Amino acid sequence: HAIMLPYRYTSEESIRDAANCAAALGIRYDTVPIAEPVEGFRSVLSELFADTAEDTTEENLQSRARGVILMAVSNKFGYMVVTTGNKSEMSVGYATLYGDMNGGYNPIKDLYKTQVYHLAEWRNANRPEGLLGPAGEVIPSNIITKVPTAELRENQTDQDSLPPYDVLDDILRCLVEEEMSVGDIEKRGHDRALIHRIEHLLYIAEYKRRQAPPGVKITERNFGKDRRYPITNRFRDRS
Repeated sequence: HAIMLPYRYTSEESIRDAANCAAALGIRYDTVPIAEPVEGFRSVLSELFADTAEDTTEENLQSRARGVILMAVSNKFGYMVVTTGNKSEMSVGYATLYGDMNGGYNPIKDLYKTQVYHLAEWRNANRPEGLLGPAGEVIPSNIITKVPTAELRENQTDQDSLPPYDVLDDILRCLVEEEMSVGDIEKRGHDRALIHRIEHLLYIAEYKRRQAPPGVKITERNFGKDRRYPITNRFRDRS
């Protein structure tokens, strides 16, 4: 059961892609606009937020409104909400607590973003024996090829604040799976300042990952049991 939760920043392209994907999968598809709850939150917070500039706070209200709606549907009908954050996003904290991190299970939490793309392409070309879904293209190609964006503000893209995912994922693999030093990662051709920035994001997002739903283990070292890191620790690799 797929639910589209559009707001003012949701593009017609995204609405079309979601509907096409649900139709290809042969699943139920509903639309629940989130304008009323988001504007309600903004209204009740207006006095507290007076004389402040809009920032990620207002963006996160959208994600959290969506999370509340999905959990309400889960409570009402007994469905399990499937969480969507991949390993790239969870590594650097690009997920919203009590928003898109809501849910009971995350099948892609140990897959980097580039791996999710490869898996989507593979699924369109393959239907393993025993699979319940239909054969053929079930993930529209535009979903795979378009510029990734959370659509929480005008003209937003993931690359506004992150490097391209092939660069990000390589740095993350070096830090998480290989436990390489900054100096050794730099020898692979990555910018030292960027490595330090990604490393910093990886460290400070640990508190979010501790609150994330469980999921499939895919890589050699997933977050949690395989990679234990303290939430508060002054150690930083500066080699």
